[in-house]
Amino acid sequence: KEEGWMNMALSRGLRCCQRVFSWIPVLIITAVVLWSYYAYVFELCLFTITNTLEKVAYLLMFHICFVMFFWTYWKSIFTPPATPCKKFQLSYSDKQRYDLEERPDAQKQILVEISKKLPISTRAQSGAIRFCDRCQVLKPDRCHHCSVCETCVLKMDHHCPWVNNCVGFSNYKFFLLFLSYSMLYCVFIAASVFQYFFKFWVGDLPNGPAKFHVLFLMFVALMFFISLMFLFGYHCWLVAKNRSTLEAFSAPVFISGADRNGFNVGIRKNLEQVFGENRRLWLIPVFTSQGNGHHFPLKNHSSASQNPLLPNEDMWDESDDGSEEGSLENLALERNLTK
Repeated sequence: KEEGWMNMALSRGLRCCQRVFSWIPVLIITAVVLWSYYAYVFELCLFTITNTLEKVAYLLMFHICFVMFFWTYWKSIFTPPATPCKKFQLSYSDKQRYDLEERPDAQKQILVEISKKLPISTRAQSGAIRFCDRCQVLKPDRCHHCSVCETCVLKMDHHCPWVNNCVGFSNYKFFLLFLSYSMLYCVFIAASVFQYFFKFWVGDLPNGPAKFHVLFLMFVALMFFISLMFLFGYHCWLVAKNRSTLEAFSAPVFISGADRNGFNVGIRKNLEQVFGENRRLWLIPVFTSQGNGHHFPLKNHSSASQNPLLPNEDMWDESDDGSEEGSLENLALERNLTK
């Protein structure tokens, strides 16, 4: 018994250390951004630039880029991953039936019977209903279990250490905006710093603390821009094809077989699934994604592609809990009902 308590304490200690260390990438990004703020605002604008009009214009544009970058980064980090609603969890009686059944084929048949009441189109590689033993839920389409977050995540794209969060249905738009505003932040810094970088480099400006900050600011901005450009371009391609990072590596399996383009319903509709129909809100980090994360239009079902929710959604969509998991679902339903 004492050995068991020691193992439990050790396991909790390791998990605690893992959670602490998982914030290191976020702290690194935060430290670099805070340093860039000091270097640009104080060392460049206040101590180096002498033209008042240029100084005001640079400060205004910089703070707009900085606020949008920080806002999207914050939303990417602190938006909880959306998880399957209770309709996808096994009921007490179903769980008993499933656990007591020892034959794998019979267990698969039980899951098939339960799935008939749910909007599930995808299958496991073996053709069976996708089921998570750890969360005890039938996985909705595009849902995957994250071993870091220790939960199933709706439309999971990947777990990003730089935001210490799972990127999925609830925050994929925020993540894309974070990448785009990060690039804009780097481009603006590099473009506005370049002339002073050159002057310091050739010796037209006197040596001082500002020289180091301006030179280093230029190199850091270009380095981050190049790395972000490839990542952002890749995710733009994914959005255009309506794929997640996981689906790009392993094609989703349907009843008819694997199909990498199974969720591709055209570029315009693909964009609207992530950003919503109101284009005025596309560049603002507020949740506007279509649907509820449990079901997605399929390329072979034109009727479904017109409606981001399941046509027979009344079978399963009634929420019997006030949990956070259902908040995005209710928001999407309200938005669709008011159209």
